[in-house]
Amino acid sequence: MLVGLCSPPDLPRSLVEEYLAELAFLADTAGADVLEVFIQERKLRDPAYCIGKGKVDEIVQYVEEEGIDIVIFDDDLTPGQAGNLERALKCKVIDRTGLILQIFAIRAQSSQARMQVELAQLEYMLPRLSGQWTHLSKQKGGIGSKGPGETQIETDRRLVRNRISLLKKKLREVSLQHDTQTSGRQMVPRVALVGYTNAGKSTLMNILCPDAEAFSENRLFATLDTKTRRLELKINKLVLLSDTVGFIRKLPHHLVESFKSTLDEVLQADFLLHVIDVSHPGFEEQMQVVRQTLREIGVSHENIIDVFNKIDALEDHSVLRDITAKYPDAVCISAVRGLNISILKEIIAEHVALDFLDRKIVTHVSNYKLIGYLYDQTEVTGKRYLDEEVELTFKVHKNRAKHIDALIASSQQLHHDAAAL
Repeated sequence: MLVGLCSPPDLPRSLVEEYLAELAFLADTAGADVLEVFIQERKLRDPAYCIGKGKVDEIVQYVEEEGIDIVIFDDDLTPGQAGNLERALKCKVIDRTGLILQIFAIRAQSSQARMQVELAQLEYMLPRLSGQWTHLSKQKGGIGSKGPGETQIETDRRLVRNRISLLKKKLREVSLQHDTQTSGRQMVPRVALVGYTNAGKSTLMNILCPDAEAFSENRLFATLDTKTRRLELKINKLVLLSDTVGFIRKLPHHLVESFKSTLDEVLQADFLLHVIDVSHPGFEEQMQVVRQTLREIGVSHENIIDVFNKIDALEDHSVLRDITAKYPDAVCISAVRGLNISILKEIIAEHVALDFLDRKIVTHVSNYKLIGYLYDQTEVTGKRYLDEEVELTFKVHKNRAKHIDALIASSQQLHHDAAAL
């Protein structure tokens, strides 16, 4: 059973219904069957139950009649509200954050993802430990007395805090190892796929980089671990393309914090491909959610290409015309059917080209090692012979320019010294 709150005009019923439809998709992803949806119109949240007492009684009756074993609230519940509701409904009560954490726990595959999810779960659980052990205490409270239930709560809190500290330390170590292993990538242009969950990022990754084998499924949060592959664009022009975790409305703060190391791929990217499910009726709101989440994790630039995906699923083709008019710099594709993928590659190449610098060198024709290296590692655009010397003009990405300049200087000096001998 799902429960939502609306408060017109700020939060109209139609919008809450859309949120609950997404919550139903989340519940399905977690393996739950949704039998009923309750919506209450209320100006202010009830401090004890979140919803009104009358609605609680109505839900109690339905839970008893239908044998409901879990009730999911779209809004975050305080520990007190969750406890009060569970006592009243006599079944498990969780909120949207708890459900998303459960899905992440199911989906996590790598050791890093599992640690990140466990950290988020523990930080979410910590303030909710109180009251879990009151059945152990048989003593009355008062000055000079302390029941064993309270002792157990403090013990659990200490254990949880210790585990949180250990996980944070391990994640820092993993992040440092990752930085060391990928230090060579800094010289290659980097592009990250971002977008709302289930927008088709992994499907697009697979069609752009066929060897990626990124897991894709019509489920929310199918991908948690970042996958990076080489994308060849033109001769000596390539980028590293990364598929990242999807975003969602009300993305739990604990998850954002825990997945900071994974989201570093987004922060370090030269530009982003924002994949949008254009077939979703609320795609523009989803775009805003993604943009807001990017700001929250520290993305301040506007080097973002909007990629409207799933155009093959559009029944009303006038939507596509409106999008093209409103977002003239965007590209419309179908990752499943491969529509306009070549156009997308050209646009990526154009953006990469903006960061290429022009260089020119003159070297002796016998310096074949340097000449061959430049042909292999840069885009040579011109070649002119000057007696026994050759003039090469070439383009190099700004990330590699310093490295290439140093190699040229070293090679020229070595060749000059050898010639002098």
